[in-house]
Amino acid sequence: MYTELLLVLLTVAFFVRIILDVVHRRKTFPPGPYWKPFIGDGPELRKLSRKLGSQHLAMQELAKRHDTDVLGLELGRQRFVIACSYDTVLQILKSSTYYARPKDLFMKLRTMGTGKGITSTEGEFWVEQRAFLVSHLKALGFGKSRMEQMIRDEIDSFLKLLEDPQGYIDISATLAPSILSILWTLTSGQTVKGDNRVPRLLQLLKTRNELFDMSGGFLNQFPWLRFIAPERSGYNLLQAVNQELKEFIMETINEHKRNWSEGRCDDFIYSFLCEQNKPSQENFSDDQLVMVCLDIFFAGSGTTSNAIDFAFLAMILYPEVQEKVFQCLSKEFKRDEDISYADRKRVPYIEAVLLECQRYFPIMPVSGPRRVLHPTLIDKYIVPPGTTALYSIHAVHQDKEYWKDPENFRPERFLDENNNIVSQERILTFGLGKRKCLGDVLAKTCVFLFFVHVLRKYNIQCEKGNKPTGIPRPGLLLTTENYKAKFIARY
Repeated sequence: MYTELLLVLLTVAFFVRIILDVVHRRKTFPPGPYWKPFIGDGPELRKLSRKLGSQHLAMQELAKRHDTDVLGLELGRQRFVIACSYDTVLQILKSSTYYARPKDLFMKLRTMGTGKGITSTEGEFWVEQRAFLVSHLKALGFGKSRMEQMIRDEIDSFLKLLEDPQGYIDISATLAPSILSILWTLTSGQTVKGDNRVPRLLQLLKTRNELFDMSGGFLNQFPWLRFIAPERSGYNLLQAVNQELKEFIMETINEHKRNWSEGRCDDFIYSFLCEQNKPSQENFSDDQLVMVCLDIFFAGSGTTSNAIDFAFLAMILYPEVQEKVFQCLSKEFKRDEDISYADRKRVPYIEAVLLECQRYFPIMPVSGPRRVLHPTLIDKYIVPPGTTALYSIHAVHQDKEYWKDPENFRPERFLDENNNIVSQERILTFGLGKRKCLGDVLAKTCVFLFFVHVLRKYNIQCEKGNKPTGIPRPGLLLTTENYKAKFIARY
């Protein structure tokens, strides 16, 4: 009897402690929905996400309901803060307190259980590996004329595909292999042209994007589900996708190992193997190389191809802007003149259009996730260590107080009376600070060059009676809806 009474008292004390802990945290933690014991705010967030069509819109709506620039959520037993204003986003991006990554199932699955790579790591290991990647990609031509020539070669191939007289094409499916080819050449020194594995690789990358969201998803909130419902929770599918991606990359790595000789550094994999074969280089393992290769593909391929895709979609939705783009290009460049990335300064209106595309269609609507290292203040709220911090790029890009009419597609907002670019610091597509996206140089160069070379030669039109809505498809990265377009030669 006394044993049973003791168990009851301990159970009651346990629940009282949880409730008091929650009440205390809610006094200083950023405002959000009423927390429900054990399940947190997940059900409300998912319900609102289904209603509004995406998680980032649900987060913004909750922040609006609670009249806050910093939303506080409890998802499962994990605390989240989501910055929803420019000032609070900058607090996260510029402070070293937010440089770490969460230690949760989401990150474990992203790194295939290895804890390796660059985008998902932290500390001295992250500093070392990021510096190695940046320096060796630069040596291989990343951000230089060699990379630009690779892009132009892919543009030439892309333009030939547009000459197909059959009519309407799927832009997303046509663009993705071109961007992947550039990254694959920089990484492995090989071309993907004619490689029958490419469609499968692109499908795997797409599936992985759709299976994740920045809050980690339902499986991250209740990680024990992978043991009792591995199929229904999506765990088995994620593991299968990860395994297939790893096998794909390892096939190329093993081929490089067979052909490697000391001092050979003519692509990134060979450069990595050179470092791997030095004494005491345990950080340069095969698992690390696999994850760095995947980081390159995720950081570069998805963001770049989606950015170009959205830019073309915007021209379909706003034909008057498309015509102004053509007139601008026709006035500034001769018909067969070679246009380089440096020439963007000659056409500020084109720059403004591409900035407006980024603002209107933010590829990654919610970014992060960051793990708070020390107790810190954001806005006027206390954020305890271990909290996961996210920031809403979409909220900043749709800030009505700053942009006045964010619902309108209006490139002129980025030009002053002297035709100079303004307000570009408010575009946070690639982040800021030390955690800035590794693929920003490639993405910006690709987007500009693909855009100007296509738009000066073709008028883009959608299928009659099947105009796209312009509503993005949700995922870790936003993608365009399924649509087809026709490219009509202007001359």
